[in-house]
Amino acid sequence: MTDLFTPLEIAAWGGLVGAQGRMFRQVEDDLRRRAGITHAEFEVLLRLSFAPERRARIQDLAAKSLLTHSGTSRVVARLARADLVSREGATEDKRGAYAVLTDKGAALFRSAARQHVALVRREFLDRFTQPELEQLAALLQRACGPSKTPPTAP
Repeated sequence: MTDLFTPLEIAAWGGLVGAQGRMFRQVEDDLRRRAGITHAEFEVLLRLSFAPERRARIQDLAAKSLLTHSGTSRVVARLARADLVSREGATEDKRGAYAVLTDKGAALFRSAARQHVALVRREFLDRFTQPELEQLAALLQRACGPSKTPPTAP
């Protein structure tokens, strides 16, 4: 079967998938234990903390996330119940809604972010030298960049 992965492809792809799965489990466990939030909730707090006026439309948060629109809405609802975000109607179209980071949410995010960075450094980044990190960053940027389609014939 020539359509199956080669051993090198298995090592590369399997390594990426394995590393991603291991790190996501560690991040999820650490965030729940230390901050009492999920990785998805952390992501929403992160995006809001860097958004202008600490607010963003829920549909825009969903577009930048692995979650669906309804999944993002549920995360925002949980964060609102905990007073970490507030939810505001969109005055421009009456259908959409904004999530707005509260002061309590900003404080929780800052604390969780420090712990998150320490975990990622300890469990992933510190395993590489500076030149290896530069190479890894370049390779992942290439892998995640726009797909290259072959030029069409005139």
